[in-house]
Amino acid sequence: MRFYLDHAATTPLRPEARDAWLAATDVVGNAASTHGAGQDARRLLEESRERIAAVLDSDAIEVVLTSGGTESINTALRGLWASRPADSDAIVLPDGEHHASMDTVAALARESADVRAVPISSDGRIGLQEFVAALPGAALATALVANNEVGTVNDAGALTAAAASANVPLHVDAIAALGHLPVSFRELRADAAPGVGLVAMSVAGHKIGAPVGIGALVVARTAKISALLHGGAQQRGLRAGTQDVAGAAAFAVALELAEAERETEALRLSALRDRLVDGIRAVIPAAELLGDPVDRLPNNAHVLFPGAVGESLLFMLDVAGVAASTGSACQAGVAEPSHVVMAMGRSERDARSVLRFTLGRTSTHEDVDAVLASISDAYLRASGNLGAR
Repeated sequence: MRFYLDHAATTPLRPEARDAWLAATDVVGNAASTHGAGQDARRLLEESRERIAAVLDSDAIEVVLTSGGTESINTALRGLWASRPADSDAIVLPDGEHHASMDTVAALARESADVRAVPISSDGRIGLQEFVAALPGAALATALVANNEVGTVNDAGALTAAAASANVPLHVDAIAALGHLPVSFRELRADAAPGVGLVAMSVAGHKIGAPVGIGALVVARTAKISALLHGGAQQRGLRAGTQDVAGAAAFAVALELAEAERETEALRLSALRDRLVDGIRAVIPAAELLGDPVDRLPNNAHVLFPGAVGESLLFMLDVAGVAASTGSACQAGVAEPSHVVMAMGRSERDARSVLRFTLGRTSTHEDVDAVLASISDAYLRASGNLGAR
């Protein structure tokens, strides 16, 4: 039997989203076609977009459907960079961002971008003063709403207000936050002048129970942003290509369900998370919860196991039927220290000794029990101290 505690990587497909996807596949027609079949598809597509926009608190026309979070982030950062003023070449990038942002900015730096790094605190939070100091004259900035590895929640409102005051276009990555925190594009843009401050927000469907392959970039009407994909005038010209009607329908259903249960699930998952953390520390007193102990995602437990190799610990747990991760799923196949943990001021050794347990709507006490039943032996084996039992 498997016990799945890696919901931040991807979470199980919701049956309701699966049903909506299957039903939408019976609607035959390209939403860009003018005949009746095409218009039937168009109607379903736009109804789904409106439902997505309602949950994200944006205008429907601002919702640009994508293949997922990575494409959304690339579209935002590359699009804003291509549309920047001629005299601006700096990108504000906090340490500890997701690799989709870091690697995109690194690619732009190889072209000509000047990257202004912003440190994060020992609990993984973006330094607001340092963020403000880095903004003047920048072409764009990006920031996580909540850290995808350690779960720390940033003050997104303060970050967006700072970008608006500095007249700098800002992209926020709300992928980890979606379904766990209130995510309102309109509220975050409240203090922004037209075209500056928060102009784009990335989300992904498979993190909330929609199929893999659907996501969105919310782009303000007034944003100056260039397209990443060309070949058609779909979606305000920002994302060319035949649109995924079935994916949009499934995403709309999953998003509505996630929002409807968000508050009750936050309470349930935080209780499970706390039981998990307390249980781990009871059998491994040296274990340490990283990230903000209170202001964190309710489903996230990011734990440092001193002296153990995270990859080895992960393997031992997998043998016991427990699925967790050593960090972001996009880097999970690469044995490297966590850049987030190192940005928090920890050693490379510590950064190789962490595991991320993330819970979701299918998580139960049995999942926590499975971890607690196997973690002590796994830790002893992974730290080379089996003989000390």
